[in-house]
Amino acid sequence: MVKGANVGLAALSEDVDSVIVSLSWSSPTGEGDADVSVLLLTADGKVRSDGDFYFYNNPVAADGSVQLLGKAPTADGNEDRITFDLTAIPADAERIVVAASRYEGARFSDLHDLCLTLADGSGESLLRFSIESPGEVGALLFGEFYRRGGDWKFRAIGQGYESGLAGLAADFGVDIDDEAEADTEAAEEQGQEGQAAAPDVQAEPLAAIPAQPVGERPVSPVAPVPPAPPVSPEPPVAKAAPRPRTAKKKVTLPKVAKKSLAENDAWRVARLFPASALKSDRERETRATSVLLSVMTQVPEFGRRLTAAFGAPSGRMETFTEVTLPNGDSPRRPDGVIRVERAGKLWTALVETKTNGNSLKSDQVQAYSDIATRRGYEAVITLSNDVELDGSPLVEVKTDGRRKHKVALWHLSWAEVAHQAQMLIRHEGVGNAAHAWLLQELLHYLQHENSGCHGFQNMGPAWVPVRNGIDDETLCQGDSRAVDVVESWERLVRQVCLRLGGELGQKVLPVQRAKRGSDPRTRRAALADQLCADGRLEAELRIEGTPGILALCADLRTGKLRTSIEIAAPEQGYPLTWTKRLVRQLADAPADLHVEALLAGQVSGPRGTLERLRPEPADLLPKDGTPITGFRLSLFRGMGNTRGNAESGFIRSVDESVDRFHAHVVVHLDRRTSSSRTREAVPAG
Repeated sequence: MVKGANVGLAALSEDVDSVIVSLSWSSPTGEGDADVSVLLLTADGKVRSDGDFYFYNNPVAADGSVQLLGKAPTADGNEDRITFDLTAIPADAERIVVAASRYEGARFSDLHDLCLTLADGSGESLLRFSIESPGEVGALLFGEFYRRGGDWKFRAIGQGYESGLAGLAADFGVDIDDEAEADTEAAEEQGQEGQAAAPDVQAEPLAAIPAQPVGERPVSPVAPVPPAPPVSPEPPVAKAAPRPRTAKKKVTLPKVAKKSLAENDAWRVARLFPASALKSDRERETRATSVLLSVMTQVPEFGRRLTAAFGAPSGRMETFTEVTLPNGDSPRRPDGVIRVERAGKLWTALVETKTNGNSLKSDQVQAYSDIATRRGYEAVITLSNDVELDGSPLVEVKTDGRRKHKVALWHLSWAEVAHQAQMLIRHEGVGNAAHAWLLQELLHYLQHENSGCHGFQNMGPAWVPVRNGIDDETLCQGDSRAVDVVESWERLVRQVCLRLGGELGQKVLPVQRAKRGSDPRTRRAALADQLCADGRLEAELRIEGTPGILALCADLRTGKLRTSIEIAAPEQGYPLTWTKRLVRQLADAPADLHVEALLAGQVSGPRGTLERLRPEPADLLPKDGTPITGFRLSLFRGMGNTRGNAESGFIRSVDESVDRFHAHVVVHLDRRTSSSRTREAVPAG
């Protein structure tokens, strides 16, 4: 669509009672972000009340008509999704405005690839609207739905607001109260300080009354007490409804655990979901499915987080296990069923679960897909330790094009389940302590060594032959086993991003250097040929808030893992000052950290270990005065040999390398340093 264009939804699809809107953007640094918001407007262009303003502090409508699903990372940025049940939109709401806003003075001109996409209830894409030049604005109207002749239409807007989210909301009649939160916090602090500083006040004793002999006490007549004048009751003061606050709020559990009451470490804490007694894969699959589905039901934030990405509506959720469904002469029993009810309609998904190294079976998933199609269910969700890649489905399922009803096939890895639970209880917050405790118990179960839900744990059968072929130089380009190793490497990198992102509470995304829209299979084939030629597996991770991109290289010829980061030279100052400052920042970094000066023209300069450079930072300066453009910091370690996740395994060595480099190097770097290397170089002298 183009700016200002409009279209009727009924002309695009028959399934538009419920629609999904996705807003996406990218950033050169990978750190740019925005937040979506929705306003329901009457015919006069104003909200009926402040409750018609949906944003991060009010993400879900009570009637399920609007639900903000949250952010999902993409290769270059973020995607925010919103579901609308257009049949539940109040009758006096004539327009639905979809917007996004930035914060802390950021502008939309810093973001690229601004785009809105609209999909119907089955997930099929209906339209796309790109905004090319948003301008120096803090808020942006992407588009709106509006009623016309009993039907809904969509209009592409692309209009900016300089005043940000608060100004946008105020223009549509929302009464914003951002000052109240700061005033409340200040009052609480003052109250606490006043209470601590106030001296102890004790009641002074009454003066003693001289005793009188009983016979000498005068007896006074008791005077009648005049009746009190009637008091007219004051009318009750109506309590004003709280006004929306655009200031973000976060409720998380304390990060420091309470001191245990156990006498010694041998005492084990009682757990809601024990895993030690599990003996077979079947028991693990049954227990894992039941544990996950029950927590999804009891913790609505978590259940919505997982199912919203699959097109599930917001509503009352119930989950079931070991359900028997008719299938000709041989009934089928999927591991689980998820049902969500909203406005009298049911959304149903069948769940197939695998644990440990067990792979999904195409015939099983195909049977569940056929059953779901016949029974009118909406989705089949597969759960396993595998990580699904774009263009490389874990199972092949055939669909009958003659059937009008379509069933969506979705995959969820156990690593992603753990990531979402970590993000909620450790960083983004949940509704109450009971929900947080349930998620903690779920995390403990998933991380237990006997649960079988540890995520991607095996590089596959091609790993050893490919390593041997690289060692003896017999691996040829075009070998399909090299493609299998490249796919396993990509799965491992994605899992590393999920795990690290959950621990940090920040976006950690794999960087893809391929052109947008390119065929992923073609890209992996090219990487496999490169692996055959130079024997290296390479990846890049963009971690929010860091001054550069973390590079990871596994050299199968030398058996070494290298983690590194490049940081740009400061804009001002002298090279010797830069090197001294860098060495001071790395005071707690490992002594074997390699530091290398990057020179103009993409040339490597002087280098040395941190142990040698600490007494002599000037050794990093080139002798001929060549301009320095930045520095590269690298750590090396031996690579695990086996394909699994044992102590000597390759996967374990990659996890430990990334963790060590981030914890001991990256966190010490100045985050204000830009990762760009396009600045003007300053001669070393």
